[in-house]
Amino acid sequence: MKLFDTRASELRDFVPIEPGRVGIYVCGPTVQSEPHIGHLRSALVYDLLSRWFEELGYQVTLVRNVTDIDDKVLEKSKESGIDWRVLAQRNERIFAADYQRLQLRSPELEPRATGHITQMLELIQRLVDAGHAYQVEGSADVYFDTASWSQYGELTNQKPEDMESEEAAGGKRAPQDFALWKSQKPGEPVSASWPAVFGAGRPGWHIECSAMSTYYLGKEFDIHGGGLDLRFPHHENELAQSQAAADGFARYWIHNGLVSIAGQKMSKSIGNTVSSAELFELTSPAAVRYYLASAHYRSVLDYQPGVLAEAEAALDRLHGFVDRAGRELAATQYAEIQQPELPADFVAEMNDDLNIPAALAVLHETVTDGNTQLDELDFKAAALSRDQVLRMLDVLGLHPTSWSSGGSAEHAVLDGLVQNLIAERNSARAEKNFDRADQIRDQLAELGIELSDGSSGTHWSLS
Repeated sequence: MKLFDTRASELRDFVPIEPGRVGIYVCGPTVQSEPHIGHLRSALVYDLLSRWFEELGYQVTLVRNVTDIDDKVLEKSKESGIDWRVLAQRNERIFAADYQRLQLRSPELEPRATGHITQMLELIQRLVDAGHAYQVEGSADVYFDTASWSQYGELTNQKPEDMESEEAAGGKRAPQDFALWKSQKPGEPVSASWPAVFGAGRPGWHIECSAMSTYYLGKEFDIHGGGLDLRFPHHENELAQSQAAADGFARYWIHNGLVSIAGQKMSKSIGNTVSSAELFELTSPAAVRYYLASAHYRSVLDYQPGVLAEAEAALDRLHGFVDRAGRELAATQYAEIQQPELPADFVAEMNDDLNIPAALAVLHETVTDGNTQLDELDFKAAALSRDQVLRMLDVLGLHPTSWSSGGSAEHAVLDGLVQNLIAERNSARAEKNFDRADQIRDQLAELGIELSDGSSGTHWSLS
């Protein structure tokens, strides 16, 4: 298994700290609002990574946090007039429901920031004691001293003088320094403040993940993941403060690409975000999952009209072959489904930095072979293709039995129309009107619908 390590800027062989085990920490959502397509894409990447590690025989511990206290959460609370705790919990439930609709496996641990203030304060104190953090005189504010850490900037290959913290400058020694603890501000709710030796306040964003990841996975763990937009300042600052506190921290850094809308960067400021609710209104959750996985995880995923229809057609083709094979193999000795080895090409692509688009190509090639084998009545070969297809679908979380039957309403309408044409074609063939029968087949083929005649009747699939 090779992974592209952002810190090293190269593909690296994955070697776990402990043989047979892998610990993964993923920056989860800041729950100030409902999820959008980017949130779903990121969560799916690490679900697929975890599934593949399990397929390789690893015992996986996936930790995905919830940031439920943050400047953004408090800002949204103030705008909406909803208590910040109620707002955060409400949005967290929506995230959880959308993850379930995509059939993402629940992480082994899903810690909330508000439940780990003690660990954060302990880490801040270690940094102060080591001379890597300072408290602003007359304030509870505590900052990380970037000048004290010579490796600052190594994750993103930037020079400190070219970087600046997103926090306002009040009391900081240098523009690059970032907040570890923030004093309670006028107008902020008392409930969003915790007692500390530095003074009442709340944690900075970056310290949250450093504290939670090492608390659950140890001072050094295998993989830290998140969206590309988190490389700076979030992950850069996590790395600096953790190693300055003498924690080995993450051995591999993985970042998934962002989402564009019709070629334009998705941004709330320009109003071109696509919510998860909008996606699920347009197609089935299974098709959403297929679409989100269709681009390499490190590349930009572009959303535009038609992409979901393409994903649904591709998924229908895969599941359609499984249905066809099940029908036509039912009366043979190959009806029973076996558990064969995954195709070598599929394994190679998944091991090559989780190259799922190439793995999907192997899957579709196997379906093409399987349909040809069924046409030629080579049932032994067709059964192997079917079983390999099912194994690959299972690895990708797309196994047909995992999803509710019946399909979308649009699919049901299409099936009714096609079945009427199939019935007309069968009548034409019975009357030896082969010109009309061929005309119907050709018309459907032009629309991308392929007919297959077998012992159990005529069935259709999207070509």
